[in-house]
Amino acid sequence: MNSVIDLLKSHRSIRKFTNDKMPHERLLELVQAGQSAATSSHIQAYSVIHVTNTANRETMAELAGGQDYIASCSDFLVFCADMKRPTDAAERTGANVVRGMTEQLLVASVDTALVAQNVAVAAESEGLGICYIGGIRNNPEAVSDLLRLPEHVYPVFGMCLGYPAQDPEVKPRLPVETILKEDYYSDDAEQVDAFDETMRDYYRARTGGNKDSNWSQNLTPLFDTKLRPHMRDFLVKRGFEMK
Repeated sequence: MNSVIDLLKSHRSIRKFTNDKMPHERLLELVQAGQSAATSSHIQAYSVIHVTNTANRETMAELAGGQDYIASCSDFLVFCADMKRPTDAAERTGANVVRGMTEQLLVASVDTALVAQNVAVAAESEGLGICYIGGIRNNPEAVSDLLRLPEHVYPVFGMCLGYPAQDPEVKPRLPVETILKEDYYSDDAEQVDAFDETMRDYYRARTGGNKDSNWSQNLTPLFDTKLRPHMRDFLVKRGFEMK
């Protein structure tokens, strides 16, 4: 085992931060580290909005479902899938550019996730804490208006950055044997059942017995109430027509 692998396996989401502010030079280094992530065809289909305006941070916290740490963390970034820059650049060369393809949406979204994860790992290597904020997709149009995002750009998620004011335990993950399958996809229901008991024990210990739940039960909202059906129409309005 080496220090990089140890760092990756020690990730926690941090939702309480000290009042210490991160130097801007360090933020630039983190984003530069993010840019070193793999990118499809060197397209670099992402933009990162550093939200510094206090009122905008507070509005963003409300739009994301009342997540106050968006306003209290040292720095808040919004990672955007950006097909405007590369398509505009190609068009300036005289290319017959076709916009709105599903593949373009996938490429930009994957590129954005890769750069963000590099930023997250770089931040944690510097003793910072991070928390991804998918809640900005609760109100993606309002977030886009607030950030003045043009067509062919959409906000994928946010990220809180700052110095941790809490020390939560590392949350268990599914056993690697469940995720890593040999040659063909195989059923893993029994392994999931065992993992549910691991998570039940984890939640009981973390809450002093006040939470009696497991992994499978916690998935329910994602397939029941947190469906975000507005996302398809929103993406089409953004120019991602998914043709």
